[in-house]
Amino acid sequence: MQRWTKLRQVAVLALVTLTIAGCDKPTLDERPPEPGDVAVARIDGHTIWASDVRYEAVQQGLIGDGEPFDLASPLFRRTLEEVIDQKLLAQAALKKGIDRTELAQRRIAAAREDILGHMLLEQSVDASIDDKKVKDLYDEQVKLAQKSEEIRARLILVKTRPEADNVMRQLQGGSLFEAMAMERSIDQATRFNGGDMGYFTTDVIPESYRAALMTAKPGQIAGPVQIDGGWAVFKVEERRPEQPMTIEEARPGIVSALKLEQVRGLLGGLRDGARVEFLVKGLSSSEDREPASAPAGASASSASGSEAADDVGESPEKAAASATSSRTATKK
Repeated sequence: MQRWTKLRQVAVLALVTLTIAGCDKPTLDERPPEPGDVAVARIDGHTIWASDVRYEAVQQGLIGDGEPFDLASPLFRRTLEEVIDQKLLAQAALKKGIDRTELAQRRIAAAREDILGHMLLEQSVDASIDDKKVKDLYDEQVKLAQKSEEIRARLILVKTRPEADNVMRQLQGGSLFEAMAMERSIDQATRFNGGDMGYFTTDVIPESYRAALMTAKPGQIAGPVQIDGGWAVFKVEERRPEQPMTIEEARPGIVSALKLEQVRGLLGGLRDGARVEFLVKGLSSSEDREPASAPAGASASSASGSEAADDVGESPEKAAASATSSRTATKK
């Protein structure tokens, strides 16, 4: 269902291109739209460029903006096939005259506005974010960050309390925790590395873990406690002050925050110069919501970027603070 929804959306966008260019001018397709672009396919005289396939992959979230995209990769081939489908659908729609209907014209106009708006944002936003701005905001937030404690622990998860009690007895009798985890644990994410859960901060510890882990000292075995999936026995390996992200780890989140701030500044200036009227009562109450036209990079580019983007509602400083905080329970 999602695939066909996507196809319908991009078919409308393809209609914009085909309507503007005209089906009788295939020679226009022979000029690379970007320097160094490569022609990868042709449909009835119209060229599909590598940049077209890359754009589609970025829009679907298959690759990041600026990420290498190998023309020989299976992903490139699959995405190319989707672009071909989109072009064929658009051409079939043109032959049926769908583009001349009033509804199609309104949607084409909306798609054109969306494309032009995002291109303006791309040109206006990215250029002014430099390494100095990223480093300044990172340094500021590292100084202000409130550090909590991190724990590194190991886990043995079994199905029943009697099994957990038996594991505890064997460990107290001298059995090696790592070996027991590989032999007995049903937690597939940790059993093959000796139950190692990596580092996680005490402020995100699941409630079911809290009683066992909050007071346990390094080297101490704790449990058994009931958690989601069964009964757990833990071994605390280390406790330490929370370690902030490095600047490179925090960069995606900080850049996202800076981008969003610039988007808001640009849109604020445009709104100040325009007369916007809300015609339905109550629509003007959400004045502080995130702009719908914010670039994709401002919402997520990595795990840390996503967390930061969730916090940019107030300011780039708040988002950067999230970006420079520690990794959570999944951190290794």
